[in-house]
Amino acid sequence: MKGAIETLTRYQAKELSSRGIRVNAVAPGPIATDFAGGIIRDNAQYKANVKAATALGRVGEPDDIGGVVAFLCTEDARWITGQRIEVSGGMNL
Repeated sequence: MKGAIETLTRYQAKELSSRGIRVNAVAPGPIATDFAGGIIRDNAQYKANVKAATALGRVGEPDDIGGVVAFLCTEDARWITGQRIEVSGGMNL
């Protein structure tokens, strides 16, 4: 599925570029949310494992992803299209 999203992102970026539309995919790492029953947020052992595998040494927060998405919507990101942007805090580096 991830490969399909990346391919679709590139295809749409190419097809929609003539209309000034940029298309990117944001690929978040482990984020402390309700997803999967809140395991990343609520399970101490799982959280410790994620921290150990992340270069920045912590679990991501929703604002870590929101900031990237907000940036992509600005004119400062006008030259970014067709990209998969991993926002994982350096997971498994």
